[in-house]
Amino acid sequence: MKRVLLTGASGCIGHYIAETLIAQSDCELYLFVRDRQKLNLDLERRSGIHILEGDLRDIHQFREVLETINCAILTAAAWGGSKETFDINVTKTCMLMHLLDQETCEQVIYFSTASILDRNSEILRAAAHMGTDYIRSKYDCLNQLHRMPIADRLTVLFPTIVLGGDENKPYSHVSAGLPEVSKWLNLARFISVEGSFHFIHAQDIAEVTKYLLENPPSERRHYVLGTEPYTVDRAVSELCRYFDKRIYFRFRLNRWLTDVMVECLVRLGVVQMAAWDRFCLEYRDFTYTDAVTGQDFDCPVHCATLTDALKERGLGQTSPSKAPLPPEDSPED
Repeated sequence: MKRVLLTGASGCIGHYIAETLIAQSDCELYLFVRDRQKLNLDLERRSGIHILEGDLRDIHQFREVLETINCAILTAAAWGGSKETFDINVTKTCMLMHLLDQETCEQVIYFSTASILDRNSEILRAAAHMGTDYIRSKYDCLNQLHRMPIADRLTVLFPTIVLGGDENKPYSHVSAGLPEVSKWLNLARFISVEGSFHFIHAQDIAEVTKYLLENPPSERRHYVLGTEPYTVDRAVSELCRYFDKRIYFRFRLNRWLTDVMVECLVRLGVVQMAAWDRFCLEYRDFTYTDAVTGQDFDCPVHCATLTDALKERGLGQTSPSKAPLPPEDSPED
């Protein structure tokens, strides 16, 4: 029986992973959270489920447990505040890795972000000096992890846009905003712009994580998690079909015109553009040649299309009877 540590268990991705491992595995599961009250899981479903309540800043206090762990799944991350973000996402994450016993730990599944990769899944240098605090911290952490003694057992997952959440689990930031999508479609359906992206549902992330836990890879250790690429135009068309909004025409907004419009809005003070915002506006094509989903591991796929995601979110259908949890906003997700 494997002893598995999961950090960030109270966040969106963490909830799905914990729920999946509780229901579909017999591993001895250690859920690391800052506040156990935020866990909405059936902890009595089976034996072998333990709660480690504490702050990642004090991870050294859990040394005895960490030395017995066979697999660590690291999803915990801080999002806001430069000092806190780098302390949690880099310093304390690396400390946790050092506390794992090299002879006992078989694998570390570390969650990064696809934002630090280019289209060929190589390191995107712009992320190091133009990215947000969160992106730069993930960039820095990845550089350090590969130099650690346990690096040969490191599996890195790079999620693209994450969807997920329901009345029992906190929503991802994107899913929290989906109810507003029908409003901006009234304008977006008449505009055609360049741009492409992937997304992946947290349940599909959980399925991949469970597979990798049970089948540690021997060669490839980096995986970008995302569905097939979506262009912005395709996404808008699919959303319009779902919400029954007709597209009569589309005005092509080329790069030059987009840049001019954005610059005018910035000068007028309507919008603010950070360095990373400007980079994204120029880069536009956030797709990856080797993105994978659960299908690549013969796992069930929960959401393969935006339509699946909208149905799963319950949009356009009868509202759920239970009030959903708010989007995750804690320092660790």
